[in-house]
Amino acid sequence: MASTRIISVIGRKNAGKTTLAVALTSELARRGHRVMTIKHGHHPASVDRPGTDTWRHFNEGRAERTLIASPDLRVLFERSPDDYDPIGLARRYMQGADIVLTEGFKSAPLPKIEVFRRVGGDRPLYDPSAANAGEWVAIITDDPEFDAECPVLRFSDTIWLQLLANIAWDRSLVLEP
Repeated sequence: MASTRIISVIGRKNAGKTTLAVALTSELARRGHRVMTIKHGHHPASVDRPGTDTWRHFNEGRAERTLIASPDLRVLFERSPDDYDPIGLARRYMQGADIVLTEGFKSAPLPKIEVFRRVGGDRPLYDPSAANAGEWVAIITDDPEFDAECPVLRFSDTIWLQLLANIAWDRSLVLEP
């Protein structure tokens, strides 16, 4: 069984994490990798509508797990403890992935790509004096003056996405099977 890689896209609110995660997922998939993603949420997700059959199974029936299966899509609703361990989630749900991109999980011990845009805040999450500063593998920014000890890419660079995909693949954490 091949190993799966994992890396996290982080940043402040409204910095562009989702936009970057989508672009990076697309670029890695274009290269032929099986890419899966995990999105961190701070509140319970509401992805089913009250009254639908799956909603009733899960909420009224209090099923531990409810799977909706259609010809080309599967969605699993599962009751679980307050478990935000992205490595454990990747091992449990992302079998067969070449690489898992997580969005969020800024406190997890994962390699990190930070999106830092001035519209999202005046400083990045990256702190060169922090004990976990070595987890940052790249920062993508619109700030022409920003510098860090890890690679800093600018949105104005013509090939920033290709460079970032190379970094993501080369510097991701390899999860042994």
